[in-house]
Amino acid sequence: MAPTSKLSQGIKRASRSHAYHRRGLWAIKAKHGGSFPKAEKPAAAAEPKFYPADDVKPRAPSTRKPKPTKLRSTITPGTVLILLAGRFMGKRVVFLKQLKSGLLLVTGPFKVNGVPIRRVNQTYVIATSTKVDISGVDVSKFDDKYFARDKKKKVKKTEGELFETEKEASKSLPDFKKDDQKAVDAALIKAIEAIPDLKTYLSARFSLRDGDKPHEMVF
Repeated sequence: MAPTSKLSQGIKRASRSHAYHRRGLWAIKAKHGGSFPKAEKPAAAAEPKFYPADDVKPRAPSTRKPKPTKLRSTITPGTVLILLAGRFMGKRVVFLKQLKSGLLLVTGPFKVNGVPIRRVNQTYVIATSTKVDISGVDVSKFDDKYFARDKKKKVKKTEGELFETEKEASKSLPDFKKDDQKAVDAALIKAIEAIPDLKTYLSARFSLRDGDKPHEMVF
């Protein structure tokens, strides 16, 4: 049996001093002045304190113009749409025009089914085959800025004052918007009344019953 073989786990037959002389470590130590040689670590490259600004090129501003949202071929001015989401889900509205943001400008009109002039995403509407002549309706003044809300400074209020202001904000509407709604309703209702049963159709809410198959329906 070799002198360096283990007697048991962690216990060797040869002592440390015996293994030291047997492996010739004393000769290596004597050759290097009484200490074992140490491997020299490569010198780390000195990092500069400042980096030139010209190394990283500034990102050029994008020259791409956002593409306007493509309107579905089934949606044209005067088309009756069914809203699928939001506060007026299931209501039928008349499409007036597409805004620059890609959103659709629609109205009930308000006097017929309570849907005011508002913007909706065409993803959440169903286009029907029913159309209304809106050539007499002036919608030139309506754009995305028309629906922008005025930014008000935040003021700390008590819990009671907070609920009161929320109720007032929900009820209050600028007078010019009320007048615009009345003007659009007046012109649009004339065109609606010219088509039999269209007013009743717009005032009725759309819904599905058990067994209805939307994918097989023709609107």
